[in-house]
Amino acid sequence: MKKFFADFKKFISRGNILDMAVGVIVGSAFSAIVTAFTNKIIMPLINLLLSFGGDGLSSAYTVLKPGYTYTYNEAGEVVSKTFDLASSIYIDWGAFITAIINFFIIAMTLFIILKVAMKSSELLRNATQTMEKGKLTKEEKKELKERGISTKNKVAIAAYRDEKKKLAEEKAKQEAEEKARQEEEYRLSHPSQEELLKEIRDLLANNEKKAKK
Repeated sequence: MKKFFADFKKFISRGNILDMAVGVIVGSAFSAIVTAFTNKIIMPLINLLLSFGGDGLSSAYTVLKPGYTYTYNEAGEVVSKTFDLASSIYIDWGAFITAIINFFIIAMTLFIILKVAMKSSELLRNATQTMEKGKLTKEEKKELKERGISTKNKVAIAAYRDEKKKLAEEKAKQEAEEKARQEEEYRLSHPSQEELLKEIRDLLANNEKKAKK
């Protein structure tokens, strides 16, 4: 039992589980906002544009089997009948169009939010890198102290970093050249099958020429 609760605690403490829980909660609230925005703002405007002799999307349906509500007199005879949408079988095009509009609004809003979040994250990352780049590491402080350079002397620090950068580039260049040299030595000491066949062919050709002479 103790192990069960320990595993459960470990499970709910995982970062992706917490992120998923936050996402579900925020998603539910976001869905309510989008639904209210669609039903209370977008749909009335669309209904206004489509209300030429009708009730907008609320009247956009195709009746497959009509249903009626009947009115009877005292003798039990039908006096009148009224079309009843609730008891009819019909295709609700308005609800379908509303769902499509909801989808596009949610997709567009999420796209905008993601774009803003990614841009903000990029700006924050660049600002953090700039701040970290300006800070002196312990190793740099130690080297500056050994050289007698003040950590407040920005000009000297810039020159020191330029020198350090050039040394790092030269070192990287030397390492690349040494690696290329080692690879070439290895290739020469371990020829491929094609190279061996070529050497044998050249050797046989030379021997044949000497024999003809």
